[in-house]
Amino acid sequence: MTTATLTIREMCDAFDVTPRTLRFYEAKELLFPIREGQKRLFTKRDRARLKLILRGKRFGFSLEEIRQLLDLYDMGDQQATQLARTFELAKTHLAEMKAQRDELSEAITELEEQMDWGAKRLSDLQTV
Repeated sequence: MTTATLTIREMCDAFDVTPRTLRFYEAKELLFPIREGQKRLFTKRDRARLKLILRGKRFGFSLEEIRQLLDLYDMGDQQATQLARTFELAKTHLAEMKAQRDELSEAITELEEQMDWGAKRLSDLQTV
């Protein structure tokens, strides 16, 4: 993607998102495409922001958290504030994700045990 700007269709294809998603992020002031009439043109900065938005969502960040982090980019401190805040939020989300994983692992083990019991019980009933 060396083109200076991309159309909404090109952005959708490049990032596997829908036009509705891009318009939603624009409405939430996460993306700021150039408007030429009805046409939206996305800059290199928009592409970088979308990449961060999608990554943040994948990691469990809320759109408000993502917006606040993106807004810290222009603080003039070489992104030190943005990186520090991102790191703090990431630590929190990582702890939450690990707790969810542990709960899920426990539930899987318990379900497997119940299924083993059910299979044995079913087998016993069928041999009677």
